[in-house]
Amino acid sequence: MTRARSSLAAIGAMLVLISSGSANAAEPALVIGTDAADIQWGSCPEFFPAGCEIAVLHGDPGKPNADIFFKVPADYTIPLHTHTSAERMVLVSGTLRVTYAGQEASVIRTGNYAYGPPERPHEAYCEPGDACILFIAFEQPVDAFPITRP
Repeated sequence: MTRARSSLAAIGAMLVLISSGSANAAEPALVIGTDAADIQWGSCPEFFPAGCEIAVLHGDPGKPNADIFFKVPADYTIPLHTHTSAERMVLVSGTLRVTYAGQEASVIRTGNYAYGPPERPHEAYCEPGDACILFIAFEQPVDAFPITRP
């Protein structure tokens, strides 16, 4: 099994586990790959530079417990921002260097899990090479607010 397929299989399993606590037992299970023909990629909030895309995988982004793919091209800077919600993440492709306020930068590699606390300002950089695709499970409705540096 290739590394990418292994990562996608792990994400599929994680989607089922994350969703199981709040989903109706009658709800169908699902598996979605980043290259699925029916995936709907949309734009990111306006303060993100061009090239950023989001796809809703499960749930309603206006309600708690929505899952998304967040995609940016290689050599892309994600601006300083915050979310109301905590983020539970797995990097599906690329290499992402993320810096949370009050902490040293961390490198997230394909297949790595990361947790982002609610309201903690952070910024990131998708290193040259592959585009960065991040699976994110939001606990609260999906939002993002820019942070202006003093």
